[in-house]
Amino acid sequence: MAKALITGITGMVGSHLVDFLLENTDWEVYGECRWRSPLDNVSHLLDRVNKKDRVFFDYADLNDEMSLISVISKVKPDYVFHLAAQSYPLTSFTAPIDTLNTNIIGTCRLLEAIHLTMEEDRDYTPIIHVCASSEVFGKIPAAKKPETGIHEECPFHPASPYAISKVGTDLLGRYYAEAYGMTVMTTRMFTHTGPRRGDVFHESTFAKQIAMIEAGLIEPKVMVGNLKSLRTYADVRDAVRAYYMLVTVDPIAGEYYNIGGSYTCEVGDTLNTLISYSTMKDKIKIVTDPERLRPIDADLQIPDCRKFKAHTGWQPEIPFEKTMHDLLDYWRDRVKKGEHFLTR
Repeated sequence: MAKALITGITGMVGSHLVDFLLENTDWEVYGECRWRSPLDNVSHLLDRVNKKDRVFFDYADLNDEMSLISVISKVKPDYVFHLAAQSYPLTSFTAPIDTLNTNIIGTCRLLEAIHLTMEEDRDYTPIIHVCASSEVFGKIPAAKKPETGIHEECPFHPASPYAISKVGTDLLGRYYAEAYGMTVMTTRMFTHTGPRRGDVFHESTFAKQIAMIEAGLIEPKVMVGNLKSLRTYADVRDAVRAYYMLVTVDPIAGEYYNIGGSYTCEVGDTLNTLISYSTMKDKIKIVTDPERLRPIDADLQIPDCRKFKAHTGWQPEIPFEKTMHDLLDYWRDRVKKGEHFLTR
């Protein structure tokens, strides 16, 4: 039976990936967790974890090299999905050092732990996915944006410490593939969302605020940042299927792929879509909050995914409207349970 290791298993993407693997494979799934990792996104899996039913959690931290070496050498996963990161672009402006350390040095620690284990056991040859980000492309002037979208060979122009850290992540993946012959592939996933999306991201904070408004917890005002930024959306459930295909459909060491959805709109259109689904749609007002504006924004995020689609046959399947419905319902459910949230 194959083994998969997921860093960041308690995050939105990691939790959906383990759901996908449990439903569509017979693999055992191991998750690296920090002792303080919130378990909300994987609460439905805890019974299986306790029973050791194909799901296992191990303590490890990207900032603790020994913990990574311990888990890799013990599990020896056939597949590694490196998803863990300080993943909030806006937060990176106030915590740049933590962001760079976690995302660059942490990725190096993980890849080095795998490399050392491979050196000790020459028969061990895992397939590794390193998750970078479309943010590496940053702020591309409209006049320079390719007509078909942002392709893999577009130059990096990161627009935040987070984006800079993901440039490092991207290059480290390719370095370990080229230097040591490790089967490492990197992805630049464009905007992906759905249930369990963190509330620091624009579409999720919109949905959360709308759910709180419907419950009478806050005034009928949605606080927003830059609504003019252009985004192409994918559903997280399509994204994890792409990651599975990445490592199982003729994986090529050192390759790098742009992956994204097919629905493109301005952030303001996303907000209007969510409001249109609300029982309070006629009363909600939109208010700009200066604290939600980034010093610089990656504002033309439209991908060219032809390379990945041609290699794997992957296509996004879940419509944008369903993604937004499911995201709003996710927050409605949490509000109904009596959970309390910051209005950020």
